[in-house]
This record gives sequence, C-alpha cells and structure tokens, in this order.
Amino acid sequence: MVILKKIIILFWRIWFYIMMGVPIIIMFPLLLLFTSRDQWYPYFFVLARFWAKIVLYGTGFFPKVTREATIDRKKSYMFIANHTSMADIMLMLYCVKNPFVFVGKKELVKIPVFGFFYKRTCILVDRGSQKSRKEVFVQAQARLQSGISICIFPEGGVPDDERVILDVFKDGAFRLAIDHKIPILPLTFFDNKKRFSYTFFSGSPGVMRAVVHKEIPTNTLSLEDKKVLKEASRSVILHALESDQKSLLGGTV
Repeated sequence: MVILKKIIILFWRIWFYIMMGVPIIIMFPLLLLFTSRDQWYPYFFVLARFWAKIVLYGTGFFPKVTREATIDRKKSYMFIANHTSMADIMLMLYCVKNPFVFVGKKELVKIPVFGFFYKRTCILVDRGSQKSRKEVFVQAQARLQSGISICIFPEGGVPDDERVILDVFKDGAFRLAIDHKIPILPLTFFDNKKRFSYTFFSGSPGVMRAVVHKEIPTNTLSLEDKKVLKEASRSVILHALESDQKSLLGGTV
C-alpha cells in the first residue's frame, strides 16, 4: 500500500511540473515579447497570473483567500510571505493583482522552461555572494522606480526541518521597504507545506488557504527601525500560523 501511494504521488508530482511547463511553451511567443522590454512587464504579469491559476487548479489545488484589507492598485508594496513550497510562487501570483517581481534564489533557473522566464523577469540572488546581495538592491531600486512592487520570502529559503513553523527573517526586504518608503504587506500561506512540500513523496490536492494582512507603513521609519519592522512583520505571519495550528488541534477548522 505504501509503495502504491508513492507511485501515485510520483506521477502526481510529475504532473505538477507538466502543468508548469506546457502553458509556458504554448504562451512562449507572448511571454518572450512581453519580457523584451521593461515597460511591457505588466502585460507579462497578467500572463503569469493566468499561468499560476492553471498550475494550481490543474494540479488539484483550490485557493481560498481571505483579505483583511484592500490592496491599493496604484501603490507599490513589499509583499512578503512564509515560504514552505514551490507552490508559494503560484499562490502569491494568485493572491496579488499588483504587478511585482520576485527576489529569488538563482537555483530555480535550472528548472526546464520555467527557469528561462524566471531568469528574465526575477531578481536573482546568490545568498553566498556579497556582490550578488548588493546587486539585488540596485535591481530592486530600478523596479520600484518604475512602479513595480517587490516580493521576497524573507526566511531566505525553506527550512530543512519541516517542524519549523516560521524561520527567522533576513533583513533585505525591510531595508528595501524603508529605503523606498513602501509599505510591507504580509501574506500567510497555511496549507502549502501540507499540500506540496519539498519532501518529494508527500502532499495531496486540496484547499490552499491564504490571508492577505493589513499593510505595515514605513514612511516614518529609518534604517534604525529595520529590526523592529522585521519583527513586527514576522509576528503577523507567526501569529496567524500559530492560531491556525491551535484551531486545527482543537478540531475547530
């Protein structure tokens, strides 16, 4: 029975990657066109959101988004969320309509088809390189000046121990937000670890719940407030995760 379950999960995970790749191949000419100039990025973003919905629904994931506040379509934000799954990318695109670019690890460039456009549209960071981390700030500044928001998973990666509810946050997102006086907008993803973690023979289709929290302003902050902003942002997500965990243990989903 265990072997049969692993075989089913294997094919289901392969299907996930097929759902990632096939729409990109079909839309390739348009994606290539809209990534050829920075000013056309919002059009690419529309297609990226469409792609995310195909991947999520096509793999059997059903997003359920709760919004504590309305996102201003005319503002730039620093979007942050907890990071436990590759599906976080798709769910973030599903939840947010404001055009944004991901700041992400360069290793994802290696994924066939997906990696080609990931490299063309995202701000890549090599966390082991000081030069790379500095370049992130330069590229992010250019994007923000053009009215595009930024999305960072501030844990800096997925914790190796899946028992960790929320890892410590890195400084980058909060330094950028303060430098450019853009609000932090936290999102909490509750089910992505259970649905599609980095443990290969695990996961299942089902509901993926998310909460879009209220924004945290930065317009009156200086870099001296970076740590306070970081901890305040983390506490929003951590509180939501812990409250959800308690409700599940109590049987009051």
